[in-house]
Amino acid sequence: MKIKQIILGIGLLSFSSIFAQETISLENAVAKALENNYDIQIEQNNVEIAENNAGILNSDYLPKVTANAGYSYSKNNITNKREGEPEISINGATTKGYNSSIGIDYTLFDGFGRKYNYRKLKETRNLSELQARSLIEETILSLATEYYEVARLTKNLNSLEETLEISKDRLKRTQYNFDYGQNTKLDVLNAEVDVNNDSINYLNTRTQLENAKRNLNNIMGINASIAYEVEPEVIHAIDLSKDNIKSSAWKENVSVLQANKNIELRRYDTKISESGFYPTLNVSGSYQYNQSENFVISGINDQQTNGFNLGVNLSWNIFDGGRTKVQKQNAKVNEDIVQIQKQQLEQNLDITIENSWNNYQNALFVLEAQRKNVITNQHNFERSKEQYNLGQITSIDFRQAQINLLNAEVDLNKAIFDAKNAELALRQLEGKLLSVFSE
Repeated sequence: MKIKQIILGIGLLSFSSIFAQETISLENAVAKALENNYDIQIEQNNVEIAENNAGILNSDYLPKVTANAGYSYSKNNITNKREGEPEISINGATTKGYNSSIGIDYTLFDGFGRKYNYRKLKETRNLSELQARSLIEETILSLATEYYEVARLTKNLNSLEETLEISKDRLKRTQYNFDYGQNTKLDVLNAEVDVNNDSINYLNTRTQLENAKRNLNNIMGINASIAYEVEPEVIHAIDLSKDNIKSSAWKENVSVLQANKNIELRRYDTKISESGFYPTLNVSGSYQYNQSENFVISGINDQQTNGFNLGVNLSWNIFDGGRTKVQKQNAKVNEDIVQIQKQQLEQNLDITIENSWNNYQNALFVLEAQRKNVITNQHNFERSKEQYNLGQITSIDFRQAQINLLNAEVDLNKAIFDAKNAELALRQLEGKLLSVFSE
C-alpha cells in the first residue's frame, strides 16, 4: 500500500477537528500525528523525491533535443596588394555571420543498463515508501505508548484523589474524636501525615500527567498548551495466535519487505554493471542554417547554407583495464551481503516474536491477577472501613488497607496498558499495526 493511501485511510477517521470534543481517541491521535508530525512530513517529502526520480523523465528513455543559435560580427582594416597592381586599403570592412540548428540524439542500445537502471529507480521508490511506513509504525507505537501513559496516569490520579478524600475524612473524624477525648494526639498527627503524603503523591502524579500530555502533543505535532482528555479504557485482542503472527511476519513485516527490496536493488546493480560488456548504439540528427555577410572584396557578398545531418554511432569498449569486471564482482558480493543480512533478520525476527509473545502472555496473566487483586483489596478495604468506624481496628490498620487498595489499583492500571502495548508490539511484528487504525 502506498504511503499516501495509508495516511489517507487513517486520516479519514478524523473527519472533523479532533479537539471539537473534550476526549480524544487513540485513532484520532494517530490521525493527527500523520497530519502534523514533523518526522513523517520529512519522510513524505523523501517519498515524493523518489517518486519523481522513478518517472519516465529520469529514465534516459527519452531523446535529447538541443537548439543552438549564434551571431558573429567582425570589423577589420584590410590591405590587399597584388603584383603589378596598386595596393588597395579598406578601413572598417565588416563581416557578419548567423547560425542556428536543432538536433536530436537518442541511444538505441546501451547494453541494457538503461533498462535495469529504470527498474532500480522504481524499486528505490518502493523502498522509500517502506522506509516511510517503518517510520510511521514507530511513530504510532511511540504515540500509543505515550497515549496509554496519559491514560494510566489519569486513572492513577483518580485513585489518588479518592485516597486523598478518604484521608481527609479520616483526619476530620480523628480530630473530632480527639476533641471529645476518644483519640490521642498521636492519632491526629498520623492522620495529618497521611493527608500530606497523599497530597504530595497526588501533586506529583498530576505533574507527571501534565508532562505526559505535552509529550503526546509533541508526537501529534500540536501546540503543547492544548488540553484534552483521553479514553482511559482499552479493549484487548482475543484472537492473537503466535503461529498466525509468524506466518504474517514473513510476508508483511516492514523490515522483511525492506530486506527483499534491498536484494532486488543489488541484483539490478549487478545487471547494470554487466552493461559495460556490451556496445552502445546512438543515432543523431540535426537541421542547420548558416548565413554570412562578407565585405564585397572577398568575392562572395552573401552566403546561405541549410540542410539536414543524420548519423549513427556504434561504440564498444572492448577492454577497459578490467574495471567493468571488478564492478560486476563487487556487485555480486553486495548481493551476497544483503542475502546474509536477510537471513540474520529472519533469525532475529523469529527470536523477537518468541520473546514478544512470551511478554504478551505474561502481561495478560499479570492483568488477570491484578484484577483479582483489586477485588480482594476492595473487599478488604470495605471491611476495614466498617471495623474502623466501629472502633474495632486502629487507624494504622485502616491506613494499611487503604494503601493496599491504592497500590493494587495502580498496579492494575499499569497491567492494563502494559498488556495493550505488548499487543501493539506484536501487531507491528506481524506487519498489521497500520490496519489496526485503518479498519
